[in-house]
Amino acid sequence: MATAVKEQKSPVRDKNYDLIHVLQMSLDNIYRMDTYIADAEQRGDSELVTWFSKIQENNRKAGDQAKQMLMQRLQQEGR
Repeated sequence: MATAVKEQKSPVRDKNYDLIHVLQMSLDNIYRMDTYIADAEQRGDSELVTWFSKIQENNRKAGDQAKQMLMQRLQQEGR
């Protein structure tokens, strides 16, 4: 029987922390996809190159949105 792994909860209960964490994950995935894209290119797998590139672009958009949201929220809190 498989045992489910329970994800560790954040020690910080803060909406900005959660936003920063998602931003970090998005940026990390952008760089990770570079490796996967290069691997797929080396193997001549254009389908995977295209798919990983789409994932990378989605993460880039999410990262940009997270940066904008974080900037706005920090500016509002600073008032």
